[in-house]
Amino acid sequence: MTSESARAAAFVAACLCLPTGLGRAETAIYVASQEAGAVTRVDGGPGSGPVTLGAGPAGLAAAPDRTLYLTHPESAAITAVGPDGRVLRRLPFRGQPFGIAVSADGMHLFVGDWKANTVSRVDAQSGAVEAATGVGREPAGLVVDAAGRVFVAERGGDSVSVLDGSTLERRAGLPVGRAPFALALSPDGDRLYVGNVRSNDLTVIDARAITVLATVPAGRSPYGVATSRDGGEILVTNQESGSVSILDRSLALRGEIPVGRYPEGVAVAGHRAYVANWFSNDVSVIDLGARREIERRKVPEGPRAVVAVPVPRGGEAGR
Repeated sequence: MTSESARAAAFVAACLCLPTGLGRAETAIYVASQEAGAVTRVDGGPGSGPVTLGAGPAGLAAAPDRTLYLTHPESAAITAVGPDGRVLRRLPFRGQPFGIAVSADGMHLFVGDWKANTVSRVDAQSGAVEAATGVGREPAGLVVDAAGRVFVAERGGDSVSVLDGSTLERRAGLPVGRAPFALALSPDGDRLYVGNVRSNDLTVIDARAITVLATVPAGRSPYGVATSRDGGEILVTNQESGSVSILDRSLALRGEIPVGRYPEGVAVAGHRAYVANWFSNDVSVIDLGARREIERRKVPEGPRAVVAVPVPRGGEAGR
C-alpha cells in the first residue's frame, strides 16, 4: 500500500441482525487501534478496556453472536474476539485483508483483499475461502444488506460494486465520487451512503434499484459514515477539518460538530455517536440531541474503526 492507502480507515458496517425474542438491547462500542494493535470496548460495560491483538488491525465487523472480526493487512490474518474480550481464533488469509463484513447468520465473512482487488467469502470458523471474485481497485468498505447482497467501495476505482453474497457474482457496478471508502446502509435498507474521500462529497444510492440518487458536498476528506437509528440523520466524519457533519434525509446540512484530530470511523448507539480520532488517540462521544461533543475517551494509539454491537437485555451483568 502507499502511505496514504495504509492510513485508510477501515470503517466497515456489519449486519447486526439479532434473533427475535431477545428483548430490548443495550449497545457495546468497540474501537480498533491500528498502531497499538488492539481493540477496546469504550462504553463502560463489562470487559471495557483494550485487548492486545498484535500487528495492526484495520477492518472491524461484528457477528450476530457479538463475535468481533478484525483484519490484519500487514500480517495476512483475521482475528476473532469474543464479547468477553478473549481472542477466540486467528485465521490466516492469503493476501492483504482489509475491509470486512459478516453475513446475517454469522457463518461467513466477506473480506476485501486490498492488493489483489478481490472479495472472498470466508468460513467464519475455519477461515477456509469458499469463493472469491475480482472487484475494482482497493476494495475498502464492505456492507451486507438484509437480502444478502454485498456492497463494496472500490477506493482506487471510484466505484461501488454489488455482489450476490451466496455466489459472489457481481450484479452491478456504479460510478461514485473520487476514492470512495466508507459505506453505511439506512436502517430500512433503502439507501446506501458512500463517503468519497478525494472529491469531498457523499454519494447516495438507491439500494433497491441500484441507482445513484444524488451526490452532495461533504466536509474535507469524508472517511466515516453512519446513520441515526431512525435513518433521519446521516453522520459523516471529516478528517481534514476535524469534525462530523450531520445531514438530514433530504441531504440538507443540519450541523457540523468539532471532534478530535483526524476523525475516521463513526458508529451510532441510541442518541449518541462515537468517533475514532486517529491523531488524538481518543474517541469523541457526541450527544445527537444537543449536537455537541460531550466527552472524549482515551484509547490505544491509532484508533480508526468503530462498531456498535447490540447486547440483549440480561446479556451481561454490571451494565
